Amino acid sequence: MPRFNKLQVLSAMIATGMVPVFYHKDAEVAKQIVKACYEGGVRAFEFTNRGDFAQEVFGALSKYVSAACPELILGIGSIVDAPTAALYIQLGANFVVGPSFNPEIARVCNRRLIPYTPGCGSVSEIGFAQEAGCDLCKIFPAGSVGGPSFVSNLKAPMPWSLIMATGAVEPTEENLSAWFRAGVTCVGMGSKLFPKEAVASGNWQAITSLCEEALNLIKKYRKV
Repeated sequence: MPRFNKLQVLSAMIATGMVPVFYHKDAEVAKQIVKACYEGGVRAFEFTNRGDFAQEVFGALSKYVSAACPELILGIGSIVDAPTAALYIQLGANFVVGPSFNPEIARVCNRRLIPYTPGCGSVSEIGFAQEAGCDLCKIFPAGSVGGPSFVSNLKAPMPWSLIMATGAVEPTEENLSAWFRAGVTCVGMGSKLFPKEAVASGNWQAITSLCEEALNLIKKYRKV
């Protein structure tokens, strides 16, 4: 079962400002990636449900994190239906993220007080998700739905909105400054944080360094 309560989870995602998004079929590689991010200052990590037997990898990762990364909050991403959300909650997922909004997932997560961050591509979708109890909404794919301007235009009439941008997010000053100046709460970052050559060669320090650099930029440009 999840090790953190809803308030702790949301607080960590907001405070850190970045949620790495990653999948690998090899549990040992996944463990090294998570550890590298943790050492770089990351305190919320999204493992994605994208491959065969992903639940088995997640189960092993969940046990590893509780022992090796005690302050890390581990969640599951790419969830599109309620039964899958329930499965991963049983395996220890502290939060659930999806590419779309599914009210059935919201019901499952609300029952256990697990944060559900659905993918939304319009102001109406975000509004419906908020009505269903989703505190933090993901705009996805963030680069395709309008980028930083979508966030700033959304927050004008709905300033209470907590937004995570995922897709078209990069660990560069130009990119992160634009997102956080627009008013995102946090960003989800995938492939740009995990260069293929670094993963293939086991250069975990490179990933730790990328995390450190990105988090420093986020601190610089975040709106308090």
